[in-house]
Amino acid sequence: MKNFTNTILVTCAFPYSNGDIHLGHLLEQIQADIWVRYHRMRGRSVIFICSDDTHGTAIMLKAKKMKISPKKLIYCMQKKHKNNFLQFSIIHDHYSSTDSKINKNLCENIYHIIKKKKLIKEKYIDQLYDKKLNMFLSDRFIKGTCPKCKSINQYGDNCDFCGVNYNAIELLNPISELSGSSPDIRNSKHLFFKLSYFSQFLKKWINSGVVQKSVLNKINEWLSIGLRSWNISRDKPYFGFKIPGFSNKFFYVWLDAPIGYISCFKELCNIKKNINFNEFWSINSKNKLYHFIGKDIIYFHSLFWPSILEAINYRKPTKIFVHGYVTFKGLKLSKSKGLAISANKWLSCFDSDSLRYYFASKLSHTIEDIDINLYDYAYKINSDIVNNIINLAARNSSFLKKYFFNTLSNNIKELNLYQQFINITICIQDLFEERKFSLVIQKIRYLSNLANKYIDEKKPWLLIKNIDNKNKVHDICSLGINLFRIIMIFLKPIMPKLVYKSELFLNTSLYWDKINEPLLNHKINDFSCLYKRIEISFIDDFLK
Repeated sequence: MKNFTNTILVTCAFPYSNGDIHLGHLLEQIQADIWVRYHRMRGRSVIFICSDDTHGTAIMLKAKKMKISPKKLIYCMQKKHKNNFLQFSIIHDHYSSTDSKINKNLCENIYHIIKKKKLIKEKYIDQLYDKKLNMFLSDRFIKGTCPKCKSINQYGDNCDFCGVNYNAIELLNPISELSGSSPDIRNSKHLFFKLSYFSQFLKKWINSGVVQKSVLNKINEWLSIGLRSWNISRDKPYFGFKIPGFSNKFFYVWLDAPIGYISCFKELCNIKKNINFNEFWSINSKNKLYHFIGKDIIYFHSLFWPSILEAINYRKPTKIFVHGYVTFKGLKLSKSKGLAISANKWLSCFDSDSLRYYFASKLSHTIEDIDINLYDYAYKINSDIVNNIINLAARNSSFLKKYFFNTLSNNIKELNLYQQFINITICIQDLFEERKFSLVIQKIRYLSNLANKYIDEKKPWLLIKNIDNKNKVHDICSLGINLFRIIMIFLKPIMPKLVYKSELFLNTSLYWDKINEPLLNHKINDFSCLYKRIEISFIDDFLK
C-alpha cells in the first residue's frame, strides 16, 4: 500500500464558464470523486477542490451576445456547474472561481516575483488580427491546417490529431472563427515567461514518476525539441486580470487558471481555520497534491505550471493523472466543436449512478479514449447491477422476510466462500489506489456471479419445501445478504446513491475497515426496488 499518511489535495481541471457541464467534464470529475471517496473510506485526510475557469475572449464575447456583463455570466454559470456536479454526487470541499479577489492578488504577487527574478521579457510579436472586428484573435478563435501533419480544422495553439504545439501564425490557411474572414498579421508587444530557464529542472522532475509512461514520452519529446518562452499576456479587448503597469494588457487565462488551484485552497483555509496554507504549499511540504487532467492540457500542467511553482519556491504536484477523451461513435465530445452531451441532457433520460458505473467500467490508469455506446451502457447496467447485484439482495431478502422476520442467522456456514470475498479486498484496494477502476468493476462482477451461482446451486426455494431444511435456508440466504453487503462496500465510492439505499435496506452503514465483520443475528428492512432497468426506449428518446 502506498504512503497516504499525509493530507491529500485533489484537483480537477477547471470547467470553462462559457458553457454547460458535459460528459467530458463528468468523466474527469467522476474519476477524481471515486478516488477521493475511496481514500476517505480508508480513513485518509482528503481535500477535493475545483473552480470555474472564468477569463478569456470567449467569456467576453458570450456575455456581449447575451447582453449581460461577463461577471454576471460567470456567476450564473458557476451556480449551474456546482449544481450539476452535486447531481452526479461529485462533492467538492470548496468550489471557487478564478475571477476571485484572492486569485487576482496571487497572480499579481507571482508576476512581481518572477519579474524581479528577471524571468519576464518583453518583445514585439506577430499575431493574427481580425480586421472586421478590430481585435487580435486568441488561439481558440482561429482554425486552419496543422503546419506539421497537415490536418485541417485545427485550432491556433495545438493540433488535436498529432499533438504538436505551435504559434497561431504558423497555421496554414487560417480563418477567424468569429467573422469567417482571413486574418491579417499585425505586430504587438507582449510579456513572456522564460520557460527554457527551467529545462533542467523539468527534465529531472518530470522523470521522477509524476506522470504515466505514455505521457512521459510525449513530454520528453517536447523537452528534447527545446522550450519556447511562454506568452503570458493578451491584448484588449479581453476579460481577465490587468497586468500591473499596463493599461491595455491582461494576464493570459492559462496563467491565472492554474494559480486558481492555489487561490481556491487559500479560500478554503480562510473558511476552515484548521488548514494551514503555508504547511501545504511550502517547498518541503509532506502533504500530497494530485491533479486529474485530460490529455489535451498536458503541456500546461507538466511544463508551465511546475515552472511557475519552481519560480516562486512552492511545492510541485505529487502526481499528474492524465485521462483520455470521451468519444461518442468515435468522435471526440467537444463543446467548441458542437458535439457535446450536457449533464442536463443525460439526466433527462438516465440517472447519475449509472454513468458513474459505466465510466468506472472503462477507466484505467492509461490515457486511452473512452467511447460511449448507449446500448452497451444499458446492457452493463441491466446485467451487472439489476440482474446480478440487486437480484442477489432481492432473492435472498424474500426468504428472510417470509420465514425469518427479516433477521439474519447468527453464523456464517460457508466460511470458504465468505473468506474468498474478504481476501479479494487487498487486490481491490490496490486497484482503487492505482485508478484501475475497470478492473475493480471486473472483480465486483466476478463476485456477484459467484454469489448468485452459490444461491442457484443451493436452491433455497426447493429446500424450504421441507421444514427440516429451514435453518439451512436461513444460513444460505443470510450469507447471500452478507455477500451483497461486501459488494456494496466495494461499490460505495462508485455508486453512492445506490449504496445509500442499500444501507437503508441493510439497516447499517457500510465501512471499509469493517468489511470482515459479517452481519450476524441482524435485522434488515423490507426490500424495495433499489434500482430500475434501463429501457431501450430511453435510449431511443435520448438519441432523437
